[in-house]
Amino acid sequence: MANFVDYSYSSSDSGESDYSGKSQCLDFSYAMINSESLSHNLEAIICESGSHLKRADYYESMILQHNRLNTLPDSVAFFVNIKLLNLSGNNLTFIPDSILMLKNLTSLIAKNNRLEDDGIPKNLGICKTLREVNFSGNCLTRFPEQLLELDGLKFLYVGGNQISVIPNTIGRLQRLKVLYLGGNCLTEIPAEVGQLARLQALVLSENQLENLPSTIVQLKKLRTLLLHKNQLTTLPPQIVALKELMELSLRDNPLVVRFVRDLTYNPPTLLELAGRVIKSNCVPYNTWEIPQHLAAYLGSAHQCVNPKCQGVYFDSRVEHVKFVDFCGKYRIPLLQYLCSPNCTKNPVSVECCPLDSDSDSGRLKKVLLG
Repeated sequence: MANFVDYSYSSSDSGESDYSGKSQCLDFSYAMINSESLSHNLEAIICESGSHLKRADYYESMILQHNRLNTLPDSVAFFVNIKLLNLSGNNLTFIPDSILMLKNLTSLIAKNNRLEDDGIPKNLGICKTLREVNFSGNCLTRFPEQLLELDGLKFLYVGGNQISVIPNTIGRLQRLKVLYLGGNCLTEIPAEVGQLARLQALVLSENQLENLPSTIVQLKKLRTLLLHKNQLTTLPPQIVALKELMELSLRDNPLVVRFVRDLTYNPPTLLELAGRVIKSNCVPYNTWEIPQHLAAYLGSAHQCVNPKCQGVYFDSRVEHVKFVDFCGKYRIPLLQYLCSPNCTKNPVSVECCPLDSDSDSGRLKKVLLG
């Protein structure tokens, strides 16, 4: 099986945990040992110095990634203070119930194995200390519903499997910050995903999605939304209201480029229309001759970024996606503010449109990353 790269948002990067301390880390990574050899090594540590648990109690992390393990020795359970258990890159088809004895376990990493649906402990939900679970790159066809009992879970990765349905009880994971579902066989996402109020990153790339639930706009803290390589033809109109969203990936979808323009334009008010006429035609006025709030309003006009347009806007503007070349390799979409839908009919060149650092009229906001 080829390794699945899930670009995990590390819990340690988020200030959740850091088990890099050498003195407390039992590291067998890349040792090319099999299950029998590992069992002998762990038993030797347990029995060392004539004390059954003296040395085992000392370790807080166990790194077993990239070996030849097809089973996990039950002796792992004697390392009762383990917080991080990394089993990635082996040949495991199941995780034994013995890990349920690790009462302090916060991170269970088992990506790029051969885990099957029945290979996840049915009682995994009793491990209430778990904050991070990574089962990406395995052979799962069903979402492990026992994970929904981990009400303290913050990071969940189940990408690179063959999961076709996400249960509508997903909203129970109220503390979840990262949900990685990329590289599966999903055709729809349940509306209940909108209940994940603390979610900061949602990865749905490389599935078979044709649309998204409108409830996704309830994710007010969402910063990353990866949707590339799906079958999306539309997006919820309110998606532009996600103020914290910094990364939105849409490449390899049949989306039309003008979706943002068409769904976000609000017609100008009579006040704005009058203000546009005054500013565009350079109608002279003295600030002391008109009410102060009108003078301030006229002073807040923004110049349209289209070099072929001399218009201005105040509150009503068109958010237009412009694709530009980046390093001769990628097409990067940028969000531009225009004064009306008519301006989108003429090409807007970023290169010939200088940015004014002191004015919002020249500000380009990156909304899609290739």
